[in-house]
Amino acid sequence: MEKARKLFIAGNWKMNKTVAEATDLVKALKRDLAGIRDVDIAVCPPFTALYPVGQLLDNTNIKLGGQDLYWEKFGAFTGEVNAAMLKDVLCTYVIVGHSERRQFFHETNETVNKKTKAALAARLKPIVCVGETLAERESGKTEAVVQEHVLKGLAGLSAEDLAEVTIAYEPVWAIGTGKTATSQQAQEVHAFIRKLLAQLSDAKTAARVRIQYGGSVKPSNAHELMSQPDVDGALVGGASLTARDFVEIIQNVRK
Repeated sequence: MEKARKLFIAGNWKMNKTVAEATDLVKALKRDLAGIRDVDIAVCPPFTALYPVGQLLDNTNIKLGGQDLYWEKFGAFTGEVNAAMLKDVLCTYVIVGHSERRQFFHETNETVNKKTKAALAARLKPIVCVGETLAERESGKTEAVVQEHVLKGLAGLSAEDLAEVTIAYEPVWAIGTGKTATSQQAQEVHAFIRKLLAQLSDAKTAARVRIQYGGSVKPSNAHELMSQPDVDGALVGGASLTARDFVEIIQNVRK
């Protein structure tokens, strides 16, 4: 059965790639992914590479995203980047609340909510990350943690706002570990997230929101994960750093 929602594959490059390395990678992606319209594609380089990558991707089928933003419009916030700055370098998307931001930089559901609202106000499309740690999963807290992330992180958004949001479910225990949630585990949590979205808005809006899976996605497991009814794409980490792997993931999920 064909999905009503177009798949969305985004690459999160994290703290990798100099400007030269980033532009080389994007040139390869432009060549190898040219003409693909049945999957939405984005890459999220580090801040230093956003401008040159954005220039290369302008008017192509690959969109640009930032890895984070601050919620204030301007001011004395050393080291931060705001939504207008991301728009200025041609970003369409921005990642908000990645588990590494929560773990290492003390992001909270409240700051995720502020950042999501700031992105939407600037007409950036936020990719809002949610997910549990290994300890939380093993103690049976997966749904409680995910519920708190979703309901608090998206509090106060209208149905129109929610329709512009992508959710990325990241089981923290599967990020960069080589472990992957089974397709059944992923589907169970994605379906649960969609029920929560319906609580925040309505069933019609919830059905429109794309929910990506993020956690050691690679060419060998992408097709099975994306074949689940509520898995609408992937937020790809390590495998997005080489053109061959990222392109192969996209080709595999198109089948």
